[in-house]
Amino acid sequence: MTSKISIKCGGVRKKDEPPTILFYVPEMRQLAEEIRLCNTTNSIELGDIQWNEFADKWPNVFIRNSEQIRNSHVLFLASLHNPMTIFAQISVLYHLPKYLCRSLKVLLPYFPTGTMERIQIQGEIATAYSLAQMLSSIPLTRTGPSEVVIFDIHALQNQFYFSSNIIVRLESTVGLLLNELQKEENQGENYAIAFPDDGAHKRFSHIFDNTTYPIVICSKIRQENDKRITTVKDGQAKGYHCMIVDDLVQSGNTLIECAQALLQHGATHVSAFVGHGIFPNESWKKFLHSNNPTVRFHTFYVTNTYPNTKILVNQSPFKVLSIAQILCNICFN
Repeated sequence: MTSKISIKCGGVRKKDEPPTILFYVPEMRQLAEEIRLCNTTNSIELGDIQWNEFADKWPNVFIRNSEQIRNSHVLFLASLHNPMTIFAQISVLYHLPKYLCRSLKVLLPYFPTGTMERIQIQGEIATAYSLAQMLSSIPLTRTGPSEVVIFDIHALQNQFYFSSNIIVRLESTVGLLLNELQKEENQGENYAIAFPDDGAHKRFSHIFDNTTYPIVICSKIRQENDKRITTVKDGQAKGYHCMIVDDLVQSGNTLIECAQALLQHGATHVSAFVGHGIFPNESWKKFLHSNNPTVRFHTFYVTNTYPNTKILVNQSPFKVLSIAQILCNICFN
């Protein structure tokens, strides 16, 4: 007799409706639980995968009760946050359709190679293309191609690196910021939306109503000594609480330089929102109020698309926003 999956459900599954099973990597366990709890109208069952290693460090992965996958709608919450995690997850994704799932939706909040998406000189490798091709090789399910959901991909042209074997769905986390700005505690703030460069402006400015939130654009200019400085290129910062918006942050230097320029042009406060808080080498520490930073950010919003973001919880000025509700809606749409 086979045992059933150890199930934790959210919502109620209708009679004769195929089950929806959410698998996840260990780093995304908390977010998977949040997705399950967010859902009140449909049932999501959390699947169970053993993520082990052999002595030589190669993956030893086992899907418990894999027979339950047959005819189910399968979700996989991935996190390709470092090269060591990619092979094991790709292996699972290649095998899930072989267990005859009805559909497969890959929730990939952060596409990690997005900053290396083009070749400018001979010899460079566009790793974004390589990863896209790996994901494009996911086999067809019983009802057709798998769907890969990505938030705030760094370069929109990366979507064309995927083949037609899968469906790429691009989403954004910026709606979470709009929700924050509309909260009662922020109603008294005189916000302007600032972008650190033209690229961020082109990506996100259409999301904001410029009659409610004036737009400010920063840019780097070259001086006579060939040094580049950041200044305000367009818009009015004076008298506004400027919210800098970008897709990701790594060292944080660009945000700091933009904030300095905004304050020099009369901004009353500076805050920031980034979809992906990568912060290699603990670069997040330069923003802590306790570290007496060069530029004091009023609030620094990040989302939990990247697993390391959990270390920022309760660290002022950071506020971590969850994408769980967005993902929950995506699961059934």
